[in-house]
Amino acid sequence: MTNQQYHLSKSESTLIPVTLLTGFLGSGKTSVLNHLVCQPEMSDALVIINEFGEMALDHELVAHSTENLVMEMSSGCVCCSIRGDLVQTLRDITWRYVRNGKRWFQRVLIETTGLADPAPIIHTLITHLQIARKYKLDGIVSTVDAATGINTMNQYQEAVKQAAMADILLLTKADLVTKDQYDVILNRLDKINPAAPRFEVINGEITAQKVLNLGLFNAEDKTPNVKRWLKQEAYSESESHEHNLEHNHKHHNHSAHDSHDDHHHDISRHDDYIRAFCFTIEQPIPENILTDWLELLKDFVGSKILRVKGILNIEGKENPLALHGVQHIFHPTAPLPGWTNEDHRSKLVFITYGVSRNVIEKTFNIFGKYE
Repeated sequence: MTNQQYHLSKSESTLIPVTLLTGFLGSGKTSVLNHLVCQPEMSDALVIINEFGEMALDHELVAHSTENLVMEMSSGCVCCSIRGDLVQTLRDITWRYVRNGKRWFQRVLIETTGLADPAPIIHTLITHLQIARKYKLDGIVSTVDAATGINTMNQYQEAVKQAAMADILLLTKADLVTKDQYDVILNRLDKINPAAPRFEVINGEITAQKVLNLGLFNAEDKTPNVKRWLKQEAYSESESHEHNLEHNHKHHNHSAHDSHDDHHHDISRHDDYIRAFCFTIEQPIPENILTDWLELLKDFVGSKILRVKGILNIEGKENPLALHGVQHIFHPTAPLPGWTNEDHRSKLVFITYGVSRNVIEKTFNIFGKYE
C-alpha cells in the first residue's frame, strides 16, 4: 500500500495541531516567534505566551503585523500550573475566540517560559480528556543558544530536556561563536538528540514550513509519514557510543567546584546522561505482551523515558500501530492504514535519561524472546 492510499480518520483530521516553542532563557524564542507570526502559514494560528512571574513582558516584545491573537498566562510557569491555566486556556479558546460564529484559528503555538520542562505540556495534550479530544501535538521546537548553550546545559537539566525532547532544534547566535565552539555544541546535541533536524537561525529568521506539520500525520495531505516521524536511521550512530556512555556514569554527579570551562573543552563528556537509540523487534508482538511490557516500563523506568516513538507490528493485526510516550505516560496506540514498505518489524526510538538500550531489551525479554 502506498502513501497515497492512506487517509486520516475524520476524528484525527479535525484535531487542532499544537506546536510547542521552547528553549532556555535568552536563547532567542521571542525573536523566532516574531518572524513566525508574520508569515502567511501562521495567519490561522493562535499564539499563547507563558511567562513566569507576575508581570508578562514577552507580549510587549512580539511585533504583530497579523491578526494573530496573543494570550498570556502569567500566573506561573506552564509546568507548575499545567492543570490550571493551560487546560482552561485550551478548553476555552475554541469558543471564546470566534469570528462570525466560527473558530477562526486552525492551529495553536505555545511559547513556553525558558524554565519550562516540556513533559507536563505533552502529558496534558495526551491524557486530559477535554484537551485530547480537541488537540494533538504537532511538534516540539527548541531554540539552543550556540554561544551559551554548553554552559547552560551543564548547569540546568531543563535545558538538556528541552533539547532532548525536541522534534526540531534551532541554533541561535551562531554568528557569535567560532567554528570550534560551534562544533562543540553540535557534538553535544549529537549525543542528546541525534534525530532532530537542526537549522541555524540568525536574528530569529526561520520559515514556518520548517517548524510546522512535524507529527506523524501531515495536516495538509492527511497522510502518515512514518519515515520522517520515526527517523530511526539517525539513531544508529548514537548507539555506537553506548559503550563509551557506560564509562561516563561517574560524571553525572560532578561536584559543585567542577569548572564549567572544563565542561566546555571536554566535548566527550556525557554528564547529560541522555541515551538515544532504536529498539527493533523482529517478530509480531502479542498484544498482551505489549501491554505488560509498557506497564513494566512505566513502573520501572517511566520517569526516565523522556520520549519514545514507535511503529508496532501486533500479532493478529494486519496494519501497524503507532505509539508515542513521554515519561510514564503512553498515548493509546493509534492504528495506521497500512505498512509503507516490506519491512514489518516493530521499531521504537527512545530518548532516555540514563536508561540504556540493554535495559529496554531486558525488560522486553522478561516476557519472552522475539528476535
